[in-house]
Amino acid sequence: MLFNSYTFIFAFLPVALLGYLVFVHLAPRPYAIRWLILCSLFFYGWWQPQNLWILLFLLLFNYAVGVCLGRLTQGKTARLVLIAGLAVNLGMLCYYKYANFFAGAVNDLAGTHFQFAAVVLPLGISFFIFQKIAYLVDAYRHEVRGYSLTDYSLFVTFFPQLIAGPIVHHSEVVPQFSGQREWRPRAADFSVGLTQFSLGLFKKVVLADGIAQFANPVFDAARSGAFPSFFESWIGALAYTFQLYFDFSGYSDMALGLARLFGIKLPQNFNSPYKAASIADFWRRWHMTLSRFLRDYLYIPLGGNRKGPARRCLNLMITMLLGGLWHGAGWTFVCWGGLHGLYLLIHRGWQPVRARLGFRDDAASWWGLFAARLVTFVAVMVAWIFFRAANLSIAFHMLQSMAGLNGMDGSSTLQVGEAIFMLASLAIIVWLLPNTQEFLGRFEPALKSRAAAPGAPPLALPWSEKWISWRPTAGWALLVAAMTLYALSQISRVNEFIYWQF
Repeated sequence: MLFNSYTFIFAFLPVALLGYLVFVHLAPRPYAIRWLILCSLFFYGWWQPQNLWILLFLLLFNYAVGVCLGRLTQGKTARLVLIAGLAVNLGMLCYYKYANFFAGAVNDLAGTHFQFAAVVLPLGISFFIFQKIAYLVDAYRHEVRGYSLTDYSLFVTFFPQLIAGPIVHHSEVVPQFSGQREWRPRAADFSVGLTQFSLGLFKKVVLADGIAQFANPVFDAARSGAFPSFFESWIGALAYTFQLYFDFSGYSDMALGLARLFGIKLPQNFNSPYKAASIADFWRRWHMTLSRFLRDYLYIPLGGNRKGPARRCLNLMITMLLGGLWHGAGWTFVCWGGLHGLYLLIHRGWQPVRARLGFRDDAASWWGLFAARLVTFVAVMVAWIFFRAANLSIAFHMLQSMAGLNGMDGSSTLQVGEAIFMLASLAIIVWLLPNTQEFLGRFEPALKSRAAAPGAPPLALPWSEKWISWRPTAGWALLVAAMTLYALSQISRVNEFIYWQF
């Protein structure tokens, strides 16, 4: 069941919200939590009911392991229990997501013919397994308080974040529904939540799906063996770069807005990543909760920055390669992660060189900031080619075309004028207007993630903070309602969110 579907918007969500409101007003707190758990399980099972048992098994297994770790002192026994718990989680992930990929790699290297039966990837398995891994590690460190099975179950299954994140940390959300505050959403929660959900719906249906019409034909043509021209390849690459931005930004807004309708704040997961002035800044802004997980539960345990420059570079590259592989079982994702690892190594190497040369901070002048953002954006866009391409051959064909090696002729399959107009419009939204968190900033639309970047440098439009700032007024309500109605009218064909495949 997709957030951007009529079934979800006009059937599931009203029933879930109405039942929740009835329980929070007329019944003890646990009944409202159990209602949300049942709704979340129904939501997950709607698409693939045969995989519901995986979610339930991992829920009960990890809760039991967490309770066991909480009762053990750190030592050999606790380490063995933790290793066993991690092995089960990673084993499930590897089987369902990577079995055929690893078998194919072995076959290519050894000339063998191993093959697994067709495996249907359970929705969101990468997200909720990472969530459980963090929980077990924290339980081993005795950083987990004694959560009830009911509270833990809602933490794991809560449908706004279940399929594609954010990767919620238990310390962020469990206290919100564990009895430490009144268990009722307020009027501000509804107004902020509905606004945020509506903005996300508009981003997904109108902006992301709208620009996809200029990205998909180019990559599809390359997949069929055609060589896109210089102009086609750049239009396709830029279109996909903006499509992915608004697709993931839209999903993040919708997830946070949905949670807010139930009085729960989720952590910020998206903070204008194309405003980043460096690749390190990009990763503090893009998929922020994934960056946090990779830092806290992979990079730092590997040694982080503590074991010298060479080891630091190795740890960084391992982290990014595994982060790439987490996104998909394919060599294109490995190359994407490796490319970002290389970018980060170059960035780290450039810092001491810049200091010795006496260069000022990149953001110290408008032209320095512009140059830093442009270089970062182009580097990210090049990496997205591997993220989008079906295989490495297609990715290299696209890069050859972008370099002008396949001809400079104008596009014959795309409406160039319309594409340029839409790309320019999206660029203005991305770089010159406030993002959703800034737009709703007076009303705390999200928890600040521990991976959050500092605020973006001042916007190019100095009046935007005053005039483009949401308030619960009739004017803003009418504008948001108009955007929502237009988005609903455009749901002619339901398109999945890009991150739902992970």
